[in-house]
Order: sequence, then C-alpha cells, then structure tokens
Amino acid sequence: MIVHANLRDIPSVDRMLSMPEVARLIELNGRAVVADQVRAVLADERNSRIAGESAAGPAALVARLERSVERSQQLNLRPVINGTGVIIHTNLGRATLSDDAAAAAMNAATSYSNLEFDLDEGNRGSRHSHVRSLLAELTGAEDALVANNNAGAVLLALASLATCREIVVSRSQAIEIGGGFRIPEVMEQSGGRLVEVGTTNRTYLADYERAVGPDTAVFLRVHQSNFRIIGFTHEPPLEELVGLAGRHGISVVDDLGSGCLIDLEQFGLRDEPIVRNSVEAGADLVCFSGDKLLGGPQAGLIVGRSDAVQRCASHPLARALRIDKMSLAALEATLRHYRRGEATRKIPVWRMISASTTELESRGQRWLDNLAPLPAEVGLIHSSATVGGGSTPEQELESRAVHIGPAGRGGSFDCDIIARALRTAEPPVIGRIEHDRVLIDLRAILPNDDVRAMGSVYRALSTILE
Repeated sequence: MIVHANLRDIPSVDRMLSMPEVARLIELNGRAVVADQVRAVLADERNSRIAGESAAGPAALVARLERSVERSQQLNLRPVINGTGVIIHTNLGRATLSDDAAAAAMNAATSYSNLEFDLDEGNRGSRHSHVRSLLAELTGAEDALVANNNAGAVLLALASLATCREIVVSRSQAIEIGGGFRIPEVMEQSGGRLVEVGTTNRTYLADYERAVGPDTAVFLRVHQSNFRIIGFTHEPPLEELVGLAGRHGISVVDDLGSGCLIDLEQFGLRDEPIVRNSVEAGADLVCFSGDKLLGGPQAGLIVGRSDAVQRCASHPLARALRIDKMSLAALEATLRHYRRGEATRKIPVWRMISASTTELESRGQRWLDNLAPLPAEVGLIHSSATVGGGSTPEQELESRAVHIGPAGRGGSFDCDIIARALRTAEPPVIGRIEHDRVLIDLRAILPNDDVRAMGSVYRALSTILE
C-alpha cells in the first residue's frame, strides 16, 4: 500500500506539461518533443519508486526533463576528440578537413555555385573541370575524374573497361577492405569476370601471361594497404605488368587505396605507394581515396590516360557514383594546399603525421598542469600512434599520451568506467585502454583542440572520481 500511495504522487503528463517551468521548453522545442520526454522521465520515476528509491519532487523532475530534452535534441552525428592515436580512424570519420576546405564546403552548401556551369561560355559545364587540371598536375596524369568514394571509383573503372570480360588479379591482392567489402565482390558487380593468378605469397609475371586470353580486358593491381605478407614473397613490378599488358592490348588499373601524394619516408614510414609513381609507370587508370592520406573529403579519384578516363566519364554508372558539390569544393581546396606546397602545414592529417615528439611532450605537460587539481593519478607516457585508414600497416609513429587513473591506484580501478565517462562527455573524448590504463594519445588531437579536450576530460573525471 505504501508503494501505491507513493506512485499516486507522481504527476500526470498533462500536469507536467502545464507547469510554468515546462512552458519554456515547449516554446523552444515544440510540444510533441517535450511530451515524449515527459513520458520517459515519469516512467523512470515510477520505476525508481517501485524499486524503493527516494521520490523526486516537482523541481527535480523538471530538472531531469530539461536534461532529457537537451539530450534528445542533440544531433546523432557529433564532433568527438580522437585520443586513440589512430590518425585516419574510419569509425571516427577518417581525415578531418583543413580550415580552407571546410570553408569551401560551407560556401558550396550555403549558396548557388558554378558546379556545372561554364562562366566564360555561359552554358552547361562539367563538375569535374574544377579539379581535373589540379589532379593532372599533381599526379602527372593526362586526365582525371572523381567519384563518391574509392570503392565507387574502382567499380566505375572496371565496369568501363571490363564488362563481360576478364579481370586478372593476383591471389595476394583479392583482399577485403573496410566494412567487409571484398575486391572480388566489387569486381563481380562491375560485370567483369575474376581470374585469380599466382599464390597467396608469390605471383610472377608469367602467371599473368598464362592467364591472357581473348576475353582478358584488365590487369588489376590492388595495394595491400591494411596488411602485410612478409617473408617468401614476390609480386612483379608495376612497370613489368604494364609492359605485358601493352603487348596484349590489355588495360592496367592500379587501386592504391590511400592516395598518397607525399613521400612518407621523411617521417620514418615506408612502403606507401605514391600516386605519381603509378601514373609514370604507365597504369591506364589509378584509383585512390580522398579522405585518407590525401587529407580531404570522402571521394574516389581516378587519374590516368585520357581515353581510359573518358570511358569512365561516359559510363552510365558515372552519374550514379558522382561526387556531391560540398565534397567537390572541399577536395579542390585540399588539392590547392598541395599545389601551393603547404600540405604539411595546412592539412590536419599531415600536421598530425609530421608533429615532432618535442611538440607533443610540451603539449602533454600543459595537459598535466590543467588536470593536476583532479583527485586522480595523471601522467604523461611515451606511446605509439598509427596512421590508420588502411595505410602503413604494422608501422608506428612515436607519440605521447596522457594516462589517467584514480589517485594512488588503490581499490578497484575500472578502466571501462573512466573510458565511458570520457565517451559520454561533451565533447566526447575517445581514448584507448592499454595495460590497465586509460590513455589519451595526443598525436591525432590538433593543438587548437587541446583546451576543449582538456575541459571535457576535466568535467567528466570530476564527476566520477570525487
């Protein structure tokens, strides 16, 4: 009977909606939104009272309602702080845009543009004209085309050159890329027929030559971007593959994936192919991503011989796979950073890759100073970051990370609780758990985000470590 009496004190939905304090919420968010959250808050209160917990008064219920309405109105897609140490993190949106690229995307989104209009001639133009000459200059290609992502670019290239014909690929390159997509399945959707040659670890030029028949249309080379086969291995150089293809009238498509325009060896990383090298080796088409090492928006770039690019441009799939205006604007701005020789200073991915350990150490000390008042063990340690995004697998960049734990490490130390508190902060901070410590790696956090990130960490930890 006590429980039932307690439940009778819970206000009705209509009564809460009529409260003066709730009127402001209705005015700002609409009655339907607030009513939904009122029902949720009252249901929670009912369950709490049945469980024997203390009853909340009207003021406490309104406070809960305000928080609930605020959470319900947050966008699902939100900015987060990437403290994982993975620079091109697919789950966190891959590359972040430069200020110029973000501004270009905003301008394209908020105004009309000459997307497909020739201002000189006053007639219809091509959206690809905005980046064609830039891509040709930066890669050495004759022509260029842009699709919505690299899987789309490869699909378009193969559909244009090999529909109902054979596509020859080494068994070591019939790989699975992100999200469970597999190269053989992409090839199948193009209408081409897969012909695998060689073995998992060794494929020779002779294997390709034996596979050539009247229906052979394309030799496909796929960069092993997210794994390595080491030891007893062999793959023919691209130049040899191009030479064999030329003797038989076959096209060569080189899927590079990450789309690197800068030599990574200057940063201690190796074996990441450069787009220009594939073009100079004679590949008919070279496909790569816009939002990986290029450091731009999601896009699939196709560069190469003019006749092959034009076959892609005239294929019906080109329209279905075309890039949107905001991504195109951001891509042009990103490419202009390379054209001006300022990529490592302006493009976030390259700023993160090229950051010195001295700089990271200095920033880490500022983090420690700001977090010092917390009742927690906070320190700075040497860590290892990675490029990510299917680039430079098994290679690491020296980094620095802030590690966090309860003061003295006494009692129970639940890394998951701390990690969750950081993930649910505003803005969310995504770290990693390593050796029973929560780490926030600084390499993938830009210096201008430090203050915002530190504030979020401080507020989150203040709540759970009191």
